[in-house]
Amino acid sequence: MASKKYSFLAGAMCLLASYGFAQTTGGTTTGNVGAYDVSDSSVVPSKRMPQHTEFMNGTYNYPAKPRNQWEVGVKGGLFTVSSDVPAQLSWGAGAHIRKALGYVFSLRLNYMYAKGKGLSYVPATTGYKNNIAWTANGYTAPTDQVFYNFKSTVQDLSLEGIFSLNNIRFHKSKSGLNFYALIGAGAMIYDTYVNALNSNGTNYVGLFNGINATGGYKDRGDIKDQLKNGMDDSYETPAENEGNRRAKLWGQTLKPVGHVGVGVAFKLSNRVNLALEDRFTFTKDDLMDGVRWQEHPADDPALTRDYDAYNFASLGLNFNLGSKSVEPLWWINPLDYAYSEIRNPRLMRIPKPVLPDSDGDGVTDQFDQEQTPAGCPVDSHGVSRDTDGDGVPDCRDKEVVTPTYCQPVDADGVGKCPCPEGCGKDTSNACATALGALPSVTFSGSSVALSNDGKSMLASVASRMRNNPECRVVVTGYCASSKAEQQRSWDRVNSIINYMVEKEGISADRFYFNYGQEGGDCNTVDLRAANPDEQGQTSVPAPHPNLRKSK
Repeated sequence: MASKKYSFLAGAMCLLASYGFAQTTGGTTTGNVGAYDVSDSSVVPSKRMPQHTEFMNGTYNYPAKPRNQWEVGVKGGLFTVSSDVPAQLSWGAGAHIRKALGYVFSLRLNYMYAKGKGLSYVPATTGYKNNIAWTANGYTAPTDQVFYNFKSTVQDLSLEGIFSLNNIRFHKSKSGLNFYALIGAGAMIYDTYVNALNSNGTNYVGLFNGINATGGYKDRGDIKDQLKNGMDDSYETPAENEGNRRAKLWGQTLKPVGHVGVGVAFKLSNRVNLALEDRFTFTKDDLMDGVRWQEHPADDPALTRDYDAYNFASLGLNFNLGSKSVEPLWWINPLDYAYSEIRNPRLMRIPKPVLPDSDGDGVTDQFDQEQTPAGCPVDSHGVSRDTDGDGVPDCRDKEVVTPTYCQPVDADGVGKCPCPEGCGKDTSNACATALGALPSVTFSGSSVALSNDGKSMLASVASRMRNNPECRVVVTGYCASSKAEQQRSWDRVNSIINYMVEKEGISADRFYFNYGQEGGDCNTVDLRAANPDEQGQTSVPAPHPNLRKSK
């Protein structure tokens, strides 16, 4: 029977372990929201708000610890007493309340109620001679033999420290499992009874003595069957206890106890988890089984005590309680905040990088190719700007733009220009003097047709050109930013020249056709006398014939 129960417990552990690991895929636990948001002030208790404020202002490096939920749980499982009498599996139940003090350590107040039983399959003949539970019921040593047995009701209340073993993780945020170890202290009360009489009030002397076969003990299976068939389940006789020498509570023996244990919790959701736990308890008491010491030969004076203990292997369901608070801290990885800030900073105070610039020219030393004197403008490489390329920086150049033909220059950047070809010759424009200042013709909108005013001005120009037949006139139109502007400029220049040729009778070869120039009004065409040596085209094809306009 015991082996079947242990097999069931082992199978349950394997099933739950496989469930817990199945919840974790790709480094992320299903249903796990990860760490809380450290900037969320709603989960920070009022007493820690000053720290939270300093942290958010960047004057303190550590976020305030959040308010976290309480855990309450109920459990049930297998209870055994480790004593002088071999234990039989029995049951126990319990409840607890738990609160985290940090990410690793938490406190738990735990209550347990259990029934423990034991039965020895090896008969005793002399060891019970001072045990009133047997001698008072007609058992005589060493004539009779006794099969020790007991049934003990145990309750304990303890405060336990629990250490989480795996919530601080370096390579993934969370796991669906939480392994923990516990140590604690408290008090227990127990009351133990012995099954010395059957339902008729008769002892088992005949049964017990009959089990001892001639030639030695029978095998354990036979003894077990005979005891099972011959005994009831009354446990009517109070077992030997310490009497008034030990403290009592509600008539039961009161003893201090200590606990150690291990467990694993399987996270079902952010509010519910399933826990498998084994807790072993030290009692410093030798009478939980009703037997003061192990049986020794009657003539052996070296009787020694071995204290009883008990074990509770349980399966429990735990619930997290609390609003405006995060999960219990043993489910949270405290490294989540640090890792998330390193990977994707949100709250990190990143200082503005300061790059060295020893000469103060605005170009950092790693890109600066020159230590520039103060006040000198530089290019993108940190080299002093020299607009005219004469070798003198602009900050010392008294002639910032020196023509190439006037170089080399002196120390102040001033060049000496040579006299160009024809220097000293008369370069005056006689035609400009003879024709005088010629008018500009203005067109309206996008029109290329001459207005009456324009025709009147051209008639005056034609009169002057007739009086000076050796002079030529340059007709200049402006703007060429688009095909339409280029063609419009050409059309207007062409309109003026055609008018002068067809209406005023001036030869076409006396006009230089100049369109699409920059620096003038797009709606104005200028006329001026050509310079003596000026060359130009008298006829230019339309740049975009498909865009020509006649009016």
